Amino acid sequence: MATKIHGDGDDLVQFLQSTDMNNQRNGTAGAMSPEMSSALSLFMLDPRERDAVLARQALEQGETNYRALVEIFLGRKSSHVQLIRQAYQRKFRRQLEQDIINSEPPHAFQRIIVALATSHKAHQADVSQHLAKCDARRLYETSEGSSSGAIEEAVVLEIVSKRSIPQLKLSFLSYRHIYGHDYSESLKKVSATDFADALRMVVKCISNAPKYYAKMLYTSLKGRTIDKSTLTRVMVSRAELDMSEIRRAFKRKY
Repeated sequence: MATKIHGDGDDLVQFLQSTDMNNQRNGTAGAMSPEMSSALSLFMLDPRERDAVLARQALEQGETNYRALVEIFLGRKSSHVQLIRQAYQRKFRRQLEQDIINSEPPHAFQRIIVALATSHKAHQADVSQHLAKCDARRLYETSEGSSSGAIEEAVVLEIVSKRSIPQLKLSFLSYRHIYGHDYSESLKKVSATDFADALRMVVKCISNAPKYYAKMLYTSLKGRTIDKSTLTRVMVSRAELDMSEIRRAFKRKY
């Protein structure tokens, strides 16, 4: 299989090999572990179908895994997101965004994901430094610069729904340049809400994806019990994108 994997896919091979070595130490040599089987099955799928399957798995968990859903909408180009929608409908006979909206119990992540989904349909390809500065100021005025001490959700969702991911990333960079700290840090200063917590996760993933995923890997490994689901999802979904950058971020931090 290694000859069919290009670039960062080699990291997935190493992950699967290490899993197999653990099986041997546990006396199960020759048997493929469920984690290895799952990772292989996912990796062999067409990328758009793989993301459709990951989205369905996230929705079918006892408690919807909104992080996994956000990662799909943040980590894929708009053209790919449209193909994921089609693959999801073809495979599961359902509408992805409608399933997200109808997920129970309601959560702030749903509003943000719907806004991200809208941005993939409507955004402009080019990025604008002027627009980034304007959005940074609007974000400041609706968070730490607000006298109410609360986030104006409507303004944030409007910006998210009308901007591309690269444009949002530039806006968050402009925020740091103008105000001297990250937008995610400013969200700590407002009233604690599910929306603020969800938005912080989204901002971190957009601002520095390798750092975000490095922390995800570290968190999945540091406990007494390895979070194999998260580990597999990250390794498979990022294997051919930026795993070498994630590995460097992991080594720098941990």
